Amino acid sequence: MKKIEAIIRKTRFEDVKEALFAADINWFSYAEVHAIGQDREDRIYRGVMYSTDIISRIEITIICRDQFVQPAIDAIMGAARTGRVGDGRIFVSPVDDTWSIRTGEHGDLVLADKK
Repeated sequence: MKKIEAIIRKTRFEDVKEALFAADINWFSYAEVHAIGQDREDRIYRGVMYSTDIISRIEITIICRDQFVQPAIDAIMGAARTGRVGDGRIFVSPVDDTWSIRTGEHGDLVLADKK
């Protein structure tokens, strides 16, 4: 099992969500996060000076079986990429085990689609 964490532009979230569903990734969590980026300059918008060093992004977290890792990454990369600085990052890390709170089962079969 793997944990995939992706930090993407807020404007690309709906496209990424649809791409994940199309790749059979039917469960993930997401949250709005704030980050410090490489671009640090003051800008003026409607006469108000603001700093660009803090940027708002969406962080998506997916825990999946190994066979879904590459399809999930491909879906995120395809839907989130704009080709501009700030498109985001994807991090993949191992997950040792998982448990179902409802049934008490554990292991990667807990992540299998059961209705």
